[in-house]
Amino acid sequence: MIEARQLSKTFRDRKRGVIVAVDDVSFSVAPGQIYGLLGANGAGKTTTLRLLATLLQPTGGGATVAGFDVVTHSQQVRANVGFLATSTALYGRLTARETLAYFGRLNGIGEPEIAERTARLADQLGMHEFLDRRCDTFSTGMKQKTSIARTLIHDPAVMIFDEPTLGLDIMAARTIVKFVRECRERGKTVIYSTHIMSEVEKLCDVIGIIHGGRLLAEGTLENLRSRYREHDLEEIFVQAVGGPAAPL
Repeated sequence: MIEARQLSKTFRDRKRGVIVAVDDVSFSVAPGQIYGLLGANGAGKTTTLRLLATLLQPTGGGATVAGFDVVTHSQQVRANVGFLATSTALYGRLTARETLAYFGRLNGIGEPEIAERTARLADQLGMHEFLDRRCDTFSTGMKQKTSIARTLIHDPAVMIFDEPTLGLDIMAARTIVKFVRECRERGKTVIYSTHIMSEVEKLCDVIGIIHGGRLLAEGTLENLRSRYREHDLEEIFVQAVGGPAAPL
């Protein structure tokens, strides 16, 4: 469902010149699989996801999502993708239910189906207690759940989550992790970008470690443990990106 082929993105900055944000990145994600993109802030995770979601155009290489090229068939890609960005905003004067209805209509969904999908997402994400409250009264967790629901109201085949639990309390984070796991069980294709090692260990079928815009290591957790002769994912990550080893 997702295939990135030597994907690259550069930016020009007046002071720093050419900045390479994504450098020759290749990977694939199959239906019913969660691919964890693991990296520190500034590693190139978000830029890679924006390229796949057609929010940016690649400088080099290419990618297909749900069988469609991200450059030549961007509209079809968007119809098949739900992209949760770290900066997803909500309209404060709308309720959560009104927000989902609004984005459902934008995606051409009929009112009965919007109502059915809203109820299902509210069940899965635990939203019923605030579904008819205005978004400007929400906690961080409520906002994030509503953002996820509005991103997925059109029931896309491909889901891209960029730091979905950032800043959430443990209970809200657990709900979202459980929801992502359920997406895999329903055959969705998921990319899960984070720097939280425990979430990667719990969720991801395949892990890609990105640093400096390059994909430095990839494999299942067991593959990576065998390759780096380490059990702890944090130590594997540090070794992969060339950091200092932990003291004995």
